[in-house]
Amino acid sequence: MTDIKRLTLNIAIFLPFAIIIYFAMVIIAAHFPESFMKQNLKYIPGPMGDMFYRTNEARITKDVDILFLGSSHAYRGFDTRIFKIKGYKTFNLGSSSQTPLQTNVLLNRYLEQLNPKLVIFEVSPLIMNSDGIESTLDLIKNDKNDIYTFTNLIDFSNASTFNTAIYGFYMDLFKNYKPITDSIRLSNDLYISGGFVQRDMSYYKAEIIDKQAININPIQIDMLDKIIERLKKKDIKLILLQTPITKSLYNSYTDIYKFDSIMNSKAEYYNFNKIVDLNDSIHFYDSDHMNQNGVEVFDKEIMKLLMVNGLN
Repeated sequence: MTDIKRLTLNIAIFLPFAIIIYFAMVIIAAHFPESFMKQNLKYIPGPMGDMFYRTNEARITKDVDILFLGSSHAYRGFDTRIFKIKGYKTFNLGSSSQTPLQTNVLLNRYLEQLNPKLVIFEVSPLIMNSDGIESTLDLIKNDKNDIYTFTNLIDFSNASTFNTAIYGFYMDLFKNYKPITDSIRLSNDLYISGGFVQRDMSYYKAEIIDKQAININPIQIDMLDKIIERLKKKDIKLILLQTPITKSLYNSYTDIYKFDSIMNSKAEYYNFNKIVDLNDSIHFYDSDHMNQNGVEVFDKEIMKLLMVNGLN
């Protein structure tokens, strides 16, 4: 046997053991806060978040009229109860800081089953500039991990997300995948069956927000294009929209028109900051999230949009 063949054989024998040992070290390190590996492991202990209940429901939900996608603007902005009253079967698959990278993962897992007639995809300047790591970590903890967990990691040269994914697979063994049928209290939030999260009523206090330019991550734009093409091939109608934010935040963007122009070039797009006139101190609880007052006004405008598109 040549030296090269012997080396190849030794690597082939050793590699599986090395992988097992590394995985074991990550899992053990998670239980020791002061360990050197814990610094590169971002799995947050404690109760599951709203996304856990949302994905549990998604697994048993089929054939919806409307699927909502996007960040917290989506799951805090589209009240599935309001749409139900009007006869729409909807599901809200928004998640914290969700970027197109995570949207793609969720579509891989749930699009076929949810089988929507219409997708309403919330997009915002901050999210389109994000690297997506925060949202990836949220999915690792709160969704059931699979092959798409690791395909998503290809977009990150980040040890913490990889280690967190390893620990996430381990923690999946202890999750109770029992969907809820009503609502559940999560601190200051009420998770509503269907994916919406209602915030306890509070009001935004005005503040001065420094001017900021909008930068868009090319990786996110590329993935958005792939999602748009995917939905086209399935003949699923898509609407991109920007949900209302406070005027103090909206006016801080120096080049919002550029963002609007890019989104308009991609698909049917609506900037609801230009469509609905909300009051910062009445309709919001922080600078970029509506309280229930704002949600109800906003969703009524969405109903009008659906009627215009012949989706009533």
